[in-house]
Amino acid sequence: MAFLSSMNVVGSGLTAQQLRLDVVSENITNMNTTRTEGGGPYRRKVVVLESQSNQTAFQAALERARGNQPQQQGGVRVAEIAEDPSDFKLVYDPTHPDANDQGYVEMPNVDLVKEIADAMAANQAYSANVTAFNVLKQVAAKGLEIGK
Repeated sequence: MAFLSSMNVVGSGLTAQQLRLDVVSENITNMNTTRTEGGGPYRRKVVVLESQSNQTAFQAALERARGNQPQQQGGVRVAEIAEDPSDFKLVYDPTHPDANDQGYVEMPNVDLVKEIADAMAANQAYSANVTAFNVLKQVAAKGLEIGK
């Protein structure tokens, strides 16, 4: 049913954007962390999203061979949470316990401006998914009123 697949698409978008906001908040929380369990400063994380389809290429080809239109169920899924490979920032602070021999401390590669912009983009995408969900609810309600 197209209605339910539309709900699944919207739900996957809501879940993905919530995870993006969670990762942004983790980055902001750790923007001054100079020592991690793995050694060295905290490295910024980014969410990598990709489109998803419930049909494999073979299933889609089989549907076309039968003369049917393959279902275009979509949505989004998190491919991975990757680490940003950019360089760490060097800050001169010889009194810091993690300072090197020259007095420089490697600080995380988290930029507050980038994080706020990413949070704003995720928030806008989340809001768009909520709007789409509300429209789907209205369509379902109107469809149920037809039978009255």
